[in-house]
Amino acid sequence: MPAHILPIVEGHGDVAAVPILIRRIASDLGVHDVRVGKPIRCPRHKLVKPGELERAVELAAKKIQGDGQILILIDANSDCPATLAPALAQRARQIARSIPIAVVLAKREFEAWFLASLNSLRENGIPPPDPENIQGTKERLAELMGTSYSATVDQPAFAHRFNMQEARNRCPSFDKCWRAVESLLATVQNA
Repeated sequence: MPAHILPIVEGHGDVAAVPILIRRIASDLGVHDVRVGKPIRCPRHKLVKPGELERAVELAAKKIQGDGQILILIDANSDCPATLAPALAQRARQIARSIPIAVVLAKREFEAWFLASLNSLRENGIPPPDPENIQGTKERLAELMGTSYSATVDQPAFAHRFNMQEARNRCPSFDKCWRAVESLLATVQNA
């Protein structure tokens, strides 16, 4: 049975990038039969408020009709991922009930994962130390790449190319994302 993961994301760039990311992780894990639904996009400031996350999860549950898993992936910004993620997961599970669900918060921003593996995106790119503690990662990424950065254009392109192992080693939040996708895929294999 193929895995079916439906993401809930916050940004326009995430809509295109997160399915790429899920497919790459699945492929590295040897899972080649994975369907990734079109992500449900809801701005972060709404998702963290009571009611909006629940509506997004309810919509996702209706779309997968009990045959799939839900991955919520948003930026932590200045919030602590270890505090906010479990709170969001608890709220989401109350709605999702028996549907496997994972909540991942990229520490600061999704783009920190690209910063962690800058040399895979740019020849002679030297990743900054501690990329997850940089505020304004989009701006820093643009500066280090020597060009402007557009989340809708660059985020999907970088999701195709960045070195995931390097990002896992340098960004605990990406390692968490990897393990969350692995866990969701395992629920299908164990079913």
